[in-house]
Amino acid sequence: MTLSSQGGFVMRTLDERATVSTTLTVFFDGQFWVGVAERRSAGGVEACRIVFGAEPTNEEIYQLVLKKWATLSFSSAVEDATMRRKNGNPKRRQRAAAREAARARPSTKAQEALAVMRESRKDARHAHQAALRQADKQERYEQKQAKRHRKRKGH
Repeated sequence: MTLSSQGGFVMRTLDERATVSTTLTVFFDGQFWVGVAERRSAGGVEACRIVFGAEPTNEEIYQLVLKKWATLSFSSAVEDATMRRKNGNPKRRQRAAAREAARARPSTKAQEALAVMRESRKDARHAHQAALRQADKQERYEQKQAKRHRKRKGH
């Protein structure tokens, strides 16, 4: 809603509905069972990596989706050129979902989104560590200066 110049409200309707499609792919990466959650929207693809450890049961996955989905930290959106709205035969969509379930690897867009998230976290961690090192260096310098002043004072 927006306020018009005459003092009334004008409702704006969206021609196209905003859709969000989510996919959770669970696979064994050689050491742990891992889930990759993809969230596709008009903004692009966002991904999140979940490490299960032991093979998750259907109940554990169901509880993850119901209770912990809102707390997952998704990466920033990466543009997806292949986004399209799929309408059609529900049987065909069910077969496509079964094919996707049989394919045990995340999409490359999800991998790209996870890589971007890892890089941003790494950069933030490096900046934080550099700030800590600088503060420690400054503190040691100030202690050394205080010691020199105490020595000169003659105590």
